[in-house]
Amino acid sequence: MTDTTSQNTLTHLDEQGRARMVDVSKKAVSNRIAIAKGQVLMTPETLQMIADGDHAKGDVLAVARVAGIMAAKKCPELIPMCHPLLLNHVEINFVMDWDRSRVLIEASCGLEARTGVEMEALTAVSVAGLTIYDMCKAVDKHMVIGEIHLSYKEGGKSGDFHWDKE
Repeated sequence: MTDTTSQNTLTHLDEQGRARMVDVSKKAVSNRIAIAKGQVLMTPETLQMIADGDHAKGDVLAVARVAGIMAAKKCPELIPMCHPLLLNHVEINFVMDWDRSRVLIEASCGLEARTGVEMEALTAVSVAGLTIYDMCKAVDKHMVIGEIHLSYKEGGKSGDFHWDKE
């Protein structure tokens, strides 16, 4: 099957509108990087508890970091049309934003492949945020996970992309 898609075409649908996994066999292998960001809003008390390491379940951010890394590696098991990828690196970072009472999450994923790594970075941020929520829900049910977005992408036919919401 020849890939006749353009950048403005839904690539996961064939000519009859049926779902498909995109054929990337004709694409060139290139170095690809994706960075995704998100946040978990919470009460100041919950943020302080996380920062102090006072949570009875342990180090919230350490667990969320491991969960995010694991999620990036399992992306094709969660998102049906994602290709299985051999990731070269996954890095998860957190920043405490005391002014807005939130944890900022950033996931960076990289590889050399025929397809991009954006979904892996977005999945890593999402699961890291869900893990923070899971670990802290007993003390703060009002947490809000959000603003999950692709911040940066490098490599591939469509070129580089950069967008910072802040």
